[in-house]
Amino acid sequence: MAQLSFYSADASQPRVADLAGVLCAHGSIVSFASSAARLSVAVDEPWRATALREEFAVRGVTTTLTTADCGSPLVRTAFRSDLLWLATAWTSDGAKRVPDDFLLTGAVLRLWALAAGVRERHEGKRRTGFLLGLDPDEQGTHQPLLRALRQAGLLSVSGTGSVVGVRTDSPSVRITGRARLRRLVELVGDAPIAAEPAWPASLGAVSA
Repeated sequence: MAQLSFYSADASQPRVADLAGVLCAHGSIVSFASSAARLSVAVDEPWRATALREEFAVRGVTTTLTTADCGSPLVRTAFRSDLLWLATAWTSDGAKRVPDDFLLTGAVLRLWALAAGVRERHEGKRRTGFLLGLDPDEQGTHQPLLRALRQAGLLSVSGTGSVVGVRTDSPSVRITGRARLRRLVELVGDAPIAAEPAWPASLGAVSA
């Protein structure tokens, strides 16, 4: 069996800090009276909601499953004091921001993929990629997240052409290339139940 990376999701102990992964996507966090915060994210498929609730639970964070205004499943925590630091780190002047010391570990990346990751396949071609959704309402987070992905070895140094759908409501980072996809698989760990069609676990052998 191949040795796990120190930063992979399977090698690290679950931490509340890992929940920042949903903020890398389109998740939101709000604070109340400088004493507690609530984290929430709407997802497009039921399996994502189930998997996210399980990931939150193993970190000691209980969630409820409701329906967002758009009709999508909405995973939401209660207001909790142990999430306040996350709100403080990820917000500034009412906007979402990526902390200066942000480190994209495998566990954080897994939460990001669960919230907004999807396999991309071009019809008639062997080339396959993986898309990680960005927050369309918080474009200031995009470049810092690109830098974090480069530091994790998931994007080329230049990152040219990595962001797609910038002018839509679904901007994403595209990860391609044999080595980078293998690195992605190593970091995010195994696919949760029902996630196989969207998960990158089978991408390691595709052509770059």
